[in-house]
Amino acid sequence: MRPEKASIVSDLAEKLNRSPFVLVTDYQRMKVDQFGDLRNRLAPAGAEVRVVKNSFLKRAMTDSGLPDVADKLSGQTAIVMGEKDVAPVAKILKTFAAEFKVAALKIGVIDKSILSAQEIEALADLPPREVLLAQLLGLLMSPATKLVRLLNEPAASLARLLNAKVQKEGKPTEASA
Repeated sequence: MRPEKASIVSDLAEKLNRSPFVLVTDYQRMKVDQFGDLRNRLAPAGAEVRVVKNSFLKRAMTDSGLPDVADKLSGQTAIVMGEKDVAPVAKILKTFAAEFKVAALKIGVIDKSILSAQEIEALADLPPREVLLAQLLGLLMSPATKLVRLLNEPAASLARLLNAKVQKEGKPTEASA
């Protein structure tokens, strides 16, 4: 391999190592302005899209220790990589593909596991990370809340019983006095 090609592959392999995910898309019918629009949408999510030759991507993925996806690498290929969470990026790609009818997802690699296009679209349908964490916290707090209510109930029942007895005898309570 010529030195300039080896340099491109090593640079790509380094980026693949830093990214927790790689989404492979087909950009065959994309126009230049649509590609720029996609880049602008991905930037706030901490992701970038890059056009690569399939042979370079195969070699870089092998060098990075990623699974072999050579059978899915055909046609014009662009990859999306990032250093943050994959779900917002998948949501952006899904919205973009539906809006322009281009950039179809081929496959994804997340934490060295291969995901199909349908699995990536399922990731895109998940609520934001903060919402998921809040839901998890609610689930974890629910048993503790129930326990506190259960432990508090005998004392509350006793207080209601004493208050009813005082009311029955006709003596004014502290609250009414």
